[in-house]
Amino acid sequence: MDAVTRIALLNELQKRKAIKEEKVFKFSDFAFPKQIAFFRAEGPRVRTAVCSRRAGKTVGIAGDIIDTCLNEKDVTCLYITMTKDNVRKILWGDIERLLTEYKITCHINHQLMTLKFPNGSRLLTGGAKDPSEIDKFRGLKLRKVYIDEAQSMRPHIRELIDEVLIPATRDLRGGIYLTGTPGPVKAGAFYEYSQNEFWHNVKWTAFDNPHMHDPAKGKDLELTLQEERQLRGITETDPSYRRETYGEWVEDEDALVFHYESVRNHYQSLPPHLSYIFGIDIGYDDSDAIAVVGYSQAENSVYLVEEVEKPKQDITALSEEIIKLQKIYKPSKMVIDAGALGKKIQEELRNRHHLNIEAAEKERKFEFIEFLNADLKRGVFRARADSLFAQDSKLVTWDRTDPLKPKIASNYHSDILDASLYAYRACYHYIKEEKPLKTRINTNAYMDEMERKEAEAMELSKQDDPEIWENMLDETEEWITDEW
Repeated sequence: MDAVTRIALLNELQKRKAIKEEKVFKFSDFAFPKQIAFFRAEGPRVRTAVCSRRAGKTVGIAGDIIDTCLNEKDVTCLYITMTKDNVRKILWGDIERLLTEYKITCHINHQLMTLKFPNGSRLLTGGAKDPSEIDKFRGLKLRKVYIDEAQSMRPHIRELIDEVLIPATRDLRGGIYLTGTPGPVKAGAFYEYSQNEFWHNVKWTAFDNPHMHDPAKGKDLELTLQEERQLRGITETDPSYRRETYGEWVEDEDALVFHYESVRNHYQSLPPHLSYIFGIDIGYDDSDAIAVVGYSQAENSVYLVEEVEKPKQDITALSEEIIKLQKIYKPSKMVIDAGALGKKIQEELRNRHHLNIEAAEKERKFEFIEFLNADLKRGVFRARADSLFAQDSKLVTWDRTDPLKPKIASNYHSDILDASLYAYRACYHYIKEEKPLKTRINTNAYMDEMERKEAEAMELSKQDDPEIWENMLDETEEWITDEW
């Protein structure tokens, strides 16, 4: 055997040895017991996992997707969360890491965030922030569906599951998996499904995740959490801490940014003679939102009359929506989020589409939230019970990680709440109009009023200004005539 042949043979042997030593992805080896129990245990094909933060639920989803697509031919898995952008933030990094680590061959579309495997199986991803996005999932035949961060979904998630996803998994008796962290109120679709006896409901925390808690290997999560409690100045009884750390449903109304309560703040009919304000929040990846708010100075009340929320509109489409509403309500003022690129959009709407739109006041946001909450608690601000405002007010929460600098949490962004706040700031409902009282003829008050007006006329006559004298006499005569 010559030297060239010997080298070629050694190279081939090394390649075969490397292939043999390459890690092969197996879900049973990759996942820890709680993940395996959720995705593989016997039971109903519709399931919920109520977890703490850092419990490993999304990593478990990534592993189950890859395992399913590798071992089953021509099947489709679907991952859904709030928005397509959230897919990239939450899931896509774990998918890319596993494909690289295990050298898995498949076609990757990084823009659409989809996978196509050699055996014909595939992964699709999508957002479902509002009901308009439901239809894009119709017509699919699905093996598995994952709805992640389900606690942040509006009530339309019920329609998505009942009318679209359950029929889509019917052919293959596919699984539907809802995962999330408890919210501050025991309400909403995710809470209801997690309490439903016909669903397979499990729970685990970061203490069950060996990548987070493994004292034998020097990973003691409790020491980390003790340090965090000290930094935040809280105890283990803090409601937010219980939800985030132990995955418990703990009621905490103070965690909500907006204190809307349906019984107190909803209405069924509108009073007459409202003055209207439009609040406009602009976005592209997020939705454009228009809040039509009507206020009454006579009643000191504010009503959220109409909501429009549409994603991926251009400026012309937005202007058409505004003009359509303008013809109906004839608003006294329209205000828009003019931050960042919003200023250019505002000028475009003013100059090209002839819409007199002012920049919304964005300073002192937290202060105006407190004003709005005060009006919500007094029943001054009202919306329909099924409004987007009512739904989103149960989802937007405070992030008090830094107790000195609380901020609105980033886990859910509401376009309609911002638009409503802009419009509310421009209302003058608190300026109550007092109607002048008319004095009765031939009463003492009536005669006193006539004497006062005559005295004023005489005083003016001393100024030797015939025009002022004549105007004053005319005013007195008109007042007397009206009363008679």
